[in-house]
Amino acid sequence: MARVRVQEAPFDAGREIAAMTNGRRDVGAVATFVGLVRDSNDGAAVRRMTLEHYAGMTERALEAICDEAHSRWDILDVRVVHRVGPLEPGEAIVLVAVAGAHRGEAFAACEFIMDYLKTRAPFWKKESTPAGERWVEARESDDEAAARWAEGGGPA
Repeated sequence: MARVRVQEAPFDAGREIAAMTNGRRDVGAVATFVGLVRDSNDGAAVRRMTLEHYAGMTERALEAICDEAHSRWDILDVRVVHRVGPLEPGEAIVLVAVAGAHRGEAFAACEFIMDYLKTRAPFWKKESTPAGERWVEARESDDEAAARWAEGGGPA
């Protein structure tokens, strides 16, 4: 399976992790993050979220983020699966899985990839609410999380 995939279809996190680690004896830890669509945002009920992206550009941005994680930490493998299209509350939207010999490297790389994904990958989110549709603006907290990694820094 590809290291990075952007797709409309649901994914199975367990199957993704198994594919990444099957037959490997050098993996001592797998750190994962699975993001889900919430049923509310900024005080409004969310009926559906639709994600859009630029095919090709998005995958290249995600690959670059994974490459940077590999250059910063001694990790063995990475898997990023991000969904696009219409999604309902409760559905998985993103998986970041990082395999390493040790948990510390895997945890740090997983958090880094997710923080950079939120700010550097070209995705656009539109929510359907009772008041109509609205585009989701970038959050200052996402920019702050990504900024912590500048100059080789890390989580707060």
